[in-house]
Amino acid sequence: MTKILAPSVLSADFGHLERDLEMINRSEADWLHVDVMDGVFVPNISFGFPLMEPMRQYCTKPLDVHLMIVHPEKYVERFCDAGAWSVGFHLEAVEDPLPILDLIKAKGVRTCLTINPDIDVQRLVPYLDKVDMVLLMSVFAGFGGQKFIPETMDKIRFIRTEIDRRGLNTLIEIDGGVNSQNAHDLYAAGADALVAGSAVFGSSDPEATIREMKA
Repeated sequence: MTKILAPSVLSADFGHLERDLEMINRSEADWLHVDVMDGVFVPNISFGFPLMEPMRQYCTKPLDVHLMIVHPEKYVERFCDAGAWSVGFHLEAVEDPLPILDLIKAKGVRTCLTINPDIDVQRLVPYLDKVDMVLLMSVFAGFGGQKFIPETMDKIRFIRTEIDRRGLNTLIEIDGGVNSQNAHDLYAAGADALVAGSAVFGSSDPEATIREMKA
């Protein structure tokens, strides 16, 4: 079973970003999750290209970029050029994801397609063989610190069954309300990668929390 953990930099201390990135480097975390919000697709605004440069400079872990924005086709190539290891965008934000996925693939970057909790998980099925990963939001995109939506478990099992039935290598990533209490169950249900924000950066011992969540 794959057990990938991707702390979300959105919950880091931006006044001490280099310190927090060095902690991620030392830890057993696999990726650094980068949440990009535009204030349109979601009500919050986070950050964009200017912050990608220091993250790429100081972080040795792959940058897993999650675009919560409208018109991702305008920006995916720039995020690839800024050092993204993977780029994901929301299925419900576009009319046709395939041309955007092609833009990302042309840059040699891994592709990810994402949905919010209110989007029918079956909408992802036609694209499972066209992406490297699907990201199921287990809270509504736009804010950190929300409680995990339990129905996500059934969605994970459904997508895992589809992937296995078709013999695909597509990864399943979960984002929202992930913590030490539910990480084991999420992996057991079929998730490959977990995004954890406040559970990691709000911990008194983030590195130990990361080890515990992956154990």
